[in-house]
Amino acid sequence: MLNLMLKNRNYSPFCLNDRADFQLRKCACTYPLVLLIIFVFIFIFDSVVFAAPMSDRLFKNDDSGEPWNLTADEINHDRNTDIYTASGNVIIFKNSRKITADFVRFDHKTFHAHAKGNVKLTAGGDVLTGNSLDMDLKSETGTVHDGTIFLKENNFHISGKSIEKTGENSYLAEEATVSTCDGETPDWKITGKKITVDIEGYGFINHAAFWTKKLPVMYVPFMAFPAKTKRQSGLLAPEIGQSDRKGMEYNQPYFWAINENTDATLYVHHMGERGEKGGFEYRYILDKQTRGALMFDYLDDKKQDDGTNNSDKKWGYSGDSYLRPNSDRYWFRMKHDQELPDGFKAKLDIDIVSDQDYLHEFKDGHNGFNATEAYFKKYFGREIDNYDDPVRINRLNLSKNWSFYTFNAETRWYDNVIKRRWSDADDTLHKLPVIEFNSTRQKLSGTPLYADLDSEYTNFYRKDGMSGHRVDLYPRIYMPFRLKSFLSLESSLGLRHTTWYVDPSERDTNENETIYNREMYDASLDLSTEFFRVFKINSERVDSIKHSIKPKIVYSFTPDEDQTDYPSFDGIDRIGMNNLIAYSLTNTFTSRSPSGKTGSDGKKDADEPSYTYNEFLRIMIAQSFNVNEEREDKKDGKPFSPLYGELKLTPFKYLSFSTDATWSTYDSQIVTRNASGRLSDHRGDSLSAEYRFQRDSTESLLSAINIKIFDNLLLRAYHEINIHDNKRIKTDLGFLYTSQCWSVDFGYTDEVDDEKFSFMINFTGLGGFGG
Repeated sequence: MLNLMLKNRNYSPFCLNDRADFQLRKCACTYPLVLLIIFVFIFIFDSVVFAAPMSDRLFKNDDSGEPWNLTADEINHDRNTDIYTASGNVIIFKNSRKITADFVRFDHKTFHAHAKGNVKLTAGGDVLTGNSLDMDLKSETGTVHDGTIFLKENNFHISGKSIEKTGENSYLAEEATVSTCDGETPDWKITGKKITVDIEGYGFINHAAFWTKKLPVMYVPFMAFPAKTKRQSGLLAPEIGQSDRKGMEYNQPYFWAINENTDATLYVHHMGERGEKGGFEYRYILDKQTRGALMFDYLDDKKQDDGTNNSDKKWGYSGDSYLRPNSDRYWFRMKHDQELPDGFKAKLDIDIVSDQDYLHEFKDGHNGFNATEAYFKKYFGREIDNYDDPVRINRLNLSKNWSFYTFNAETRWYDNVIKRRWSDADDTLHKLPVIEFNSTRQKLSGTPLYADLDSEYTNFYRKDGMSGHRVDLYPRIYMPFRLKSFLSLESSLGLRHTTWYVDPSERDTNENETIYNREMYDASLDLSTEFFRVFKINSERVDSIKHSIKPKIVYSFTPDEDQTDYPSFDGIDRIGMNNLIAYSLTNTFTSRSPSGKTGSDGKKDADEPSYTYNEFLRIMIAQSFNVNEEREDKKDGKPFSPLYGELKLTPFKYLSFSTDATWSTYDSQIVTRNASGRLSDHRGDSLSAEYRFQRDSTESLLSAINIKIFDNLLLRAYHEINIHDNKRIKTDLGFLYTSQCWSVDFGYTDEVDDEKFSFMINFTGLGGFGG
């Protein structure tokens, strides 16, 4: 039953239902009323981006019971034919839906509605216009003549000589045009003689033509496309390319929407020089905190880097001292997050690659290293080892956090590709597992002391070489003291107990010991103070500036202990002697700016913060003095460390600069020097540079610039050079042109082992192509 409330501008409202009986409200009315039903059509032309069906928003019967409201200059009713007519500024509305027309005629017997003259239907931001509208309410079928549909989502414009709704979710359009461009002459459009669409199915176009402005550029006699408003299975945009290493490339992905919680992408990657590479990605979400993704690629490579015929230059990578004779090449990676009972969480990371060159070879592309790393970082918050790292970490983690305690248990398997492929003995060290229980710093009840705890158990495993177990307990006690308001003094004492168990058969010595114990301690004394002064500025942007000076001295001591007889797995097993005095002086400048909103009465909004603070300048100098080095009285002794200086400047949002350096007081030379800066604006222009220097080792410079020549044209350039070896590391040039409904992206990249051009043109709502 559909109840319509119709209201003549000069008369009281009344209701009409499909039994043709009147339900009077307050008073009778001598004027009849009219029924207008909504017609909508949705057309989707994209395999990736979809709009919600307008039939749900505008046409489908509403069971909420809310009546339609009608206003018009004149409303009439013919009792013999049971036909209602309304004319003159007809407006029918219900919730966010509204339709306007010059004339409406409704046959209550057949439930057929006809509207003509400046017909306009709106729902939210979507708009349907046409010269006339005919609609059968019961069958939900009808036709709009010379109609146009605007879908706010994706900015779709669809027009046709006639647009017919042939069923509950099916449509037919004659002489139709589709575009996402505004204006009477769109930058691009697709026309078809006949278009049929089945929502949650597919659409078909007869005699489809693609136009740019008024110029047809491509014609196909028949075209099919997915027309589902939900995730749907289908082909995605392919990647096409050409290179010396791989030959002609075509990478075609297929998306499989398995169900609401899982989906997959299958890849077929043809490479003329290398063969066919297959791959798949499987993604799933079990609940808000439980999700996972696994990916696998395999290639039976036609080319091997076996050391013959300059294979290292053709199929290997410079600087790689290992060959790659294998043809079976693969990469399996996976991440999983699991919510467990009682606040526990589990995380799984898997990363296994066939050889050291694979991730060099397939760094880019749909299922390459860069795309994988970006996906894992975005959805799991964890990255993977760099593409040039031959040791890949695989781990299973179990953790739980309390207010003052943390529990963390993890198995870590380090897959060393080089040793797995090339070495008869694999001494890669694994941790199966490592269990940590830590306590954050907290006050000891009834005392002025504070304490924290780091504890760890590790089972070290090697396929070839010494394995063993280790327990390490490291509590620390702090005693802070403050003299009035200007001096802070804190002393602390750390006690460390370490126990190892090692099978003597796995050691290189003749010792029969299996258990080793070590007790050590370390102490520190931290002395600091702070002086500051606030300078009133009273400008429009800055209210005041605080200058703070903080000198600090830290003394740390760890005794010298012979540890050569202990097993050695990692840094905890060899703790060096330390007798160090470190001192620093830090200057900070912090601005305070008014930020609270004001109301009509000129008073600050209490819900908004009154001020914002910005530490716009930080200057620090630091150095340390090694007491033991001084006591040994060596001729070449250097107890003073290089003097360290640091400056960070961020005066406002679009400018930042930082630099640091170390300077040797003995030979009066710079040891290290680093600097970076960035300048940008609200348009998107930016200029950045980064310089790195380490004496006798490294000196490099990278710079990047993005310039918006116009609002829709962005030029970009990137250059990185190894100054120390006088070699170019990477050069990247390109531009991005963005129009209202399309964009073009062109790039050129020159790296040490690769040179490529890229070109991509994208049509909004339609997709893109390029290579």
